[in-house]
Amino acid sequence: MNEPHLSLSAMLDRLPPAWAGDSLPDIVRANAQPGAPKVVVLDDDPTGTQTVRDIPVLTTWGVPELAEELASAHPGFYLLTNSRSLSRVDTVALHRQIATHLLAAAAGRPFTVVSRGDSTLRGHYPAETDALAGVLGPMDLTVIAPFFEAGRRLTLDAIHYLADGDMLIPVAETPFARDPVFGYSHSSLPEWIEEKTGGAVTSSQVHSLPLARMREGGPASAAEWLRRLPEGAVCVANAVCTADIEVFAAAAVAAEQSGRRILYRTAAALAAARLGQRPQALLGPDAFLRSSGRGGLIVAGSFVPKTTVQLARLREVHAVQSIELPVEALLDSGRRPQVVHQALADVEAGLAAGRVVLLATSRCLVTGANEAANLEIGRQVSEALVEVTRRLSQAPCYLIAKGGITSSDLATLGLGVRRAMVAGQLLPGVPVWRLGSETRFPSMPYVVFPGNVGDDQALADAVTRLSPLLTTTL
Repeated sequence: MNEPHLSLSAMLDRLPPAWAGDSLPDIVRANAQPGAPKVVVLDDDPTGTQTVRDIPVLTTWGVPELAEELASAHPGFYLLTNSRSLSRVDTVALHRQIATHLLAAAAGRPFTVVSRGDSTLRGHYPAETDALAGVLGPMDLTVIAPFFEAGRRLTLDAIHYLADGDMLIPVAETPFARDPVFGYSHSSLPEWIEEKTGGAVTSSQVHSLPLARMREGGPASAAEWLRRLPEGAVCVANAVCTADIEVFAAAAVAAEQSGRRILYRTAAALAAARLGQRPQALLGPDAFLRSSGRGGLIVAGSFVPKTTVQLARLREVHAVQSIELPVEALLDSGRRPQVVHQALADVEAGLAAGRVVLLATSRCLVTGANEAANLEIGRQVSEALVEVTRRLSQAPCYLIAKGGITSSDLATLGLGVRRAMVAGQLLPGVPVWRLGSETRFPSMPYVVFPGNVGDDQALADAVTRLSPLLTTTL
């Protein structure tokens, strides 16, 4: 079904004003109560931390590590699963394992699970939520909330849009819907759910909390609506601004307090609101520890069109040393070792000279015959980027990882991250991690830059904001 393009300004004019009250303090108080459930966010790539600060991120999920975080003073924590790079079979097994470990670590203490997925609807839904529910037990309600204001992803009347200027474009008409692994054909979320579940949940069975009800009645009215949904229901959260998603989060917390078991499949915005956080001031250079490194390093593996445009703009604005890894060569076992070796040598030389070095895959998207082949191509490309990072002897002053799977693999396999803290955001939707002492470059700021976030200038702006950390100016 083709959904209409809408004028954003006209749409906002016809809506009731956003709820005037502040919903967040109620969530913070609820999270701080003795016995309140810990919020556990399972993140399918590191970009889900793009809306939070001072929250731990774990890349491992052993029972002792989980027990320690469940007992900590933080309202919750993230588990980096990187499941978007896995096959469906592997991600199901992974989520069953994590759920089993959580139950063992919790030892009866309550926790709420948020399955954080992509704001443009790419990922293993419903495989991940089904796997979690299969271990944790039946859920009263599953919430679908892809709203993400920093990325201009808005949901109205259960239709998910990408805002481009003043135009709201149904997300199924964007390049994201043509993802070779996670493509889809519906912008209407009830129809998208029916499509993704193979008809196990029909569009007529999906409930949509009206935006007008949230804006006119606030959290109390929305919570009452959630409480009345039938057991096992799937609910869409409509939101066009942060205040809307905070109202929904407060309503969901109230519904949880009344006994409803809720499983969340959301983008980054609702995850942050459920943790009791909202967007804060951007980090400045004084927020980072100065490392002993030289030069800056940008590693780009994302193939979305937005990244390609941002890379071109970066080269126009800054005198970066650009090193390309040709994907076709990386897929050729005979050529691959020499290509990786030369890239490593070039990166080392650039960093030693104090330059900003861009290591990027070639921009021509190479695809395989099926989903498994595409995942394998992505794995081999990511392994090459990881190998260069892992073998670096010259520490950078900072590292920007462009793309979700790229940033996950560089963190865990290239830098050895096991636990990090989210410091905040360098740009809207672009988080910075403080790495632990176990990593190769502990004092280095690690910037997780999603492939599809920001305007054309955003990557260049990030490099500008980090330039005071360099030993030489740009």
